[in-house]
Amino acid sequence: MLQVLCRYQHIWNINLRLRPAFLGGIMQATGNKPPALLPKRGEYMLKDMKRMAKYYQVPINISEDGLQHILGSSTLGAMRFITAVDMTQPQYVEPLSREFWIRFLSQQEDISQPENILAVAKKAGLSAELAQKLLEMISTPAVKNRLRETTEEAMKYGAFGMPAIVAHFNGEPHLFFGSDRIELLGSIIGEKWLGPVPSVPSPKM
Repeated sequence: MLQVLCRYQHIWNINLRLRPAFLGGIMQATGNKPPALLPKRGEYMLKDMKRMAKYYQVPINISEDGLQHILGSSTLGAMRFITAVDMTQPQYVEPLSREFWIRFLSQQEDISQPENILAVAKKAGLSAELAQKLLEMISTPAVKNRLRETTEEAMKYGAFGMPAIVAHFNGEPHLFFGSDRIELLGSIIGEKWLGPVPSVPSPKM
């Protein structure tokens, strides 16, 4: 969903804002559980992720062991780091989110480790000095409170897991859950779905 939304932000009339939220907090507060904990659903989910990766042309390369690794990994440090970036250097939120996504879902890296967070930051274009400063911010009350507030706000809109989109249209919020709801989102906001990899229209002369 992240990759496709980023592709459509310059095609649809939308103002895309990426907001980090803590999935573990949402799952605990809503009583939700990872779908892959049910063996048959986990088996299906693994196959479906491979189909979705091919359809949406995103670099997901995951095995059964990789899926279990992801389910057992913490993303809290990464979400706090993105939060710190959003508070101070918001222009880096999109490339940083994309790089965390790739490393977590495609390479199954432990993105909770400081050295991996710094490597992600470098790949996203942050200087070593800035990245270190932001890393030091993740344990501050300001960052912790901002992430908590964003997570609570997501639940206020009805989020019970991730990925979740809240589209504000005609003065009303619309919640969409899951990675296959972009087409439905377009129909609600009056925009046309142009496939998973749309062509950016040429500027009018």
